[in-house]
Amino acid sequence: MASTVIGAGITIEGEVTADEDVVVQGTIRGKLSAKEGVTVEAGAVVEADIHGGPMAVAGAVTGNITSSDRVDLQAGARVVGNVKATRITIADGAQFK
Repeated sequence: MASTVIGAGITIEGEVTADEDVVVQGTIRGKLSAKEGVTVEAGAVVEADIHGGPMAVAGAVTGNITSSDRVDLQAGARVVGNVKATRITIADGAQFK
């Protein structure tokens, strides 16, 4: 399936809603909702509540994460907020507060 990519030079303020996977390389402030998965890549900044399917976080997230599946906090991830998911993994080097 195709995915929506928010590139490294992009900043979005407001609400982002997608029917497909979302890959964040840039910055989002507001709210992010995806029917499929969400990937926050290293160097990306999300200051928003995130709702969606399976999620992988390697960048910085300030906000609550709600997943219908699993959340993987990868090495280098920084999350400040609540995480609600059926499963969560926190890799060595990830920060969760």
